[in-house]
Amino acid sequence: MQSLAMIENWPVPNAAAAVVRADGTVAGSHGPADRRFPLASVTKPLAAYAALVAYEEGAIELDEPAGPEGSTVRHLLAHTSGLAFDERRAVAEPGTRRTYSNAGFEILAEHIAHATDIPFEQYLRQGVLEPLGMTATTLEGPGGAAGSAAKDGVSTLDDLVRFAAEVQSPRLLDPRTVLAAMTVVHPGLDGLLPGYGRQRPNDWGLGFEIRDGKSPHWTGSSSSPRTFGHFGQSGTFLWIDPDAGAACVALTDRAFGEWAIAAWPPFTDAVLAELRTA
Repeated sequence: MQSLAMIENWPVPNAAAAVVRADGTVAGSHGPADRRFPLASVTKPLAAYAALVAYEEGAIELDEPAGPEGSTVRHLLAHTSGLAFDERRAVAEPGTRRTYSNAGFEILAEHIAHATDIPFEQYLRQGVLEPLGMTATTLEGPGGAAGSAAKDGVSTLDDLVRFAAEVQSPRLLDPRTVLAAMTVVHPGLDGLLPGYGRQRPNDWGLGFEIRDGKSPHWTGSSSSPRTFGHFGQSGTFLWIDPDAGAACVALTDRAFGEWAIAAWPPFTDAVLAELRTA
């Protein structure tokens, strides 16, 4: 796909991008496929998928208590637990506000580890990464410590292509579970989308952000409202557009900023336009 070559004009040291169709075939790839990039918050969809595996295995229930009083696993996945961004303190009642929270995903990982008696990094590896052949993906914390389920993933383009294919045509999960993950949880809640300001509403599914009618947004103007995915502060993103029948992964090694706000939407629009004419 010629549109993927647009990443060469991004002001970043290194970049890689790929498009994966709903049937799992790769429509195009550009850049180093095996270079490992820090994912930042693109870690969260991987962690959420592990949580959904734990749910289907019966280790946890989505509506069991987890996090602050009144919060559940579902609240943690959907950023409605009321926890602060990076602190384990409540700033709102559960289910009343969309408060994006790294702390919530860290508590979620601890909850799963306690329920399964398996360290979360190991559970993620055994339940998601190894079955999908994502051998280059790890959670890497500072100084060799266990990494945060919210932000410490490191991966490659090849590995995230495998994950994007799985989400579109699930093998590890029941398709109905994945459909729930890309469906708005607690509709109508406002909240801040990091980097893009207050969104009314700020729709989210189970670990995946849902585009809906958000503006401004990191996807394209031609992205369907059903588009879901995540972006990371390390300059990375993964979106899946069910209406286009495709997903796109982009990885860089420059922190998210004004360059990404300017570069990502026209890139996505070019990818979608090429998909429509293919």
